[in-house]
Amino acid sequence: MRLRFLAGEILTGLRRNVAMTVSVVLVTFVSLVFVGAGGLLQLQVGQMKDYWYDRVQVSVFLCAKDSEAPTCTSGEVTAAQRQAVLTELQSPTLAPYVESVQFESKADAYKRFQQQFKGTAIADSATEDQLNESYRVKLKDPTKYEVVTQFFAGTPGVEEVQDQRRVLDPFFTVLNVATAVAGGFAVVMIVAAALLIATTIRLSAFSRRRETGIMRLVGASKLLIQLPFLLEGVLAAVVGAGLAVGALYAAVRFGVQGWLVEALPLFGYVGTHQVWLVAPVLLGIAVLLAGTASVTTLSRYLRV
Repeated sequence: MRLRFLAGEILTGLRRNVAMTVSVVLVTFVSLVFVGAGGLLQLQVGQMKDYWYDRVQVSVFLCAKDSEAPTCTSGEVTAAQRQAVLTELQSPTLAPYVESVQFESKADAYKRFQQQFKGTAIADSATEDQLNESYRVKLKDPTKYEVVTQFFAGTPGVEEVQDQRRVLDPFFTVLNVATAVAGGFAVVMIVAAALLIATTIRLSAFSRRRETGIMRLVGASKLLIQLPFLLEGVLAAVVGAGLAVGALYAAVRFGVQGWLVEALPLFGYVGTHQVWLVAPVLLGIAVLLAGTASVTTLSRYLRV
């Protein structure tokens, strides 16, 4: 009997405040889309870091003919200097850090350069002699790249030591900033959703003040009087959370896995299983948001 009564009260409240209820659903939907997008973006950043940092190499560029570096005053790297660098890379001192070493000749560098800049003016103007020979060093722990960099600082025949993390770190910084921006928008929208839920509950309580007065007179408990209002807010927020999960699933399924993977197959992307990992968090936020806003409002405007 009480379940039928509660269901009837909830439907009555939703019917009387359709516009406000729809507003709560939409604002909750938008706010949780931002929360979910921020979470998925952070998972993507972590996945990309694992992918790229595992492939990070330190490039030890040897002196070319026209190098102007202080360590290249004697001109192009000699065979003795080239061998000395290789010996150091394979020495017991660097053995704990170096996993493998690969030599790249000028011909190899030129071939790779032409592939990277194919169809551009720079590819047509470059010559093989302008490029450096180098040793491509794969590290056991990519975070230890400074060891190799500092080890070859000032070494004759070595023009420069470059670490690919210098290129990747700014890219990941941009992604982290995007995550923070999405989180900021999410916070603003969550506050708006909380205010809308509180307003909706207040209007619903005001429109049914006569019924609640009668319920007090007949001895209805505080929980029985307040529960329909609380469930109205929770139901609207949960519907918004469900729509947010559906939107994120569609974006990942069709936008990321259906298009981006084929258009830019450089690394692994987040999949739909990550959306299901985020979904309980979004539902939990929706219930907590609606519950907190409803209880706070009811304690002020529906004292029983």
